Amino acid sequence: MADLPARQDSRKLERAALERVLARAAELQMATGEPTGELTEEQIVELGREVGLSPANMRQAIAEERTRVALPAAQGQLGGAYGPIQVTSSRTVRGRPTEILASIDRWMQREECLQVRRRFEERMTWEPRRDLVGSIRRGFNVGGRGYALSRADVVGATVVAVDEGRALVRLDADVSATRRRAIGASGASAGLGVASGVAVVGIAIASGGAAVVAGAIGAATLGVGALAGWGFAHAQRSLATRVQLALDQLLDRLEHGPLDATPISILGSLLGPRP
Repeated sequence: MADLPARQDSRKLERAALERVLARAAELQMATGEPTGELTEEQIVELGREVGLSPANMRQAIAEERTRVALPAAQGQLGGAYGPIQVTSSRTVRGRPTEILASIDRWMQREECLQVRRRFEERMTWEPRRDLVGSIRRGFNVGGRGYALSRADVVGATVVAVDEGRALVRLDADVSATRRRAIGASGASAGLGVASGVAVVGIAIASGGAAVVAGAIGAATLGVGALAGWGFAHAQRSLATRVQLALDQLLDRLEHGPLDATPISILGSLLGPRP
């Protein structure tokens, strides 16, 4: 009996090995074509409990998965020069999802000069107000907020319960349209600079001017076009940074106090959304 091998089921796996085993088992399940089925949140939490994961962490991970937004990465030189296509920010705050989402909605309409675009159970989206009142508020910068979010095409908020007293809030803003316009303006500036430079050099040479002087004039014209293109790219990156800051500041307010506690100026109340 002493020569028998030790029972294999008595061995323990480290956490990293357990993750590899689960990932491999999922691959094998998909390769065989067997149906995986769907699990409720409670079943998932129970599975996590069985492998040593706390229910609180499991619910947090489930909430993050339900609010996950697929963000296309801004790759290559354009990504570095013009910034991201979308910006997002998330945080766990105290409160009920319905109340939090309603509070965000009031804030977006009252403080950010936005209007409701779509409304779902756990998500809402807003777009800039394009009426006269919205133009006046942004033009006169009523409240001194700058209205960075009104420069985005669509602003969204997803709120999912983590437990009875907390919810995960994810905010996202799409700035792809302004990014496309910035890229187009940069291209137009560069093209105009090239055309102007070639024209100036051609005129200078045709009129008997020195080649060195003509080349210098052409280089200066090209430089102006390149500088204008850089300016458009810099402005777009700055816009993405301001939009990101606005989302983070909104989450700060949600985390540390009610959004409705912000005082409203007299002019802001007159130009605010109608009840």
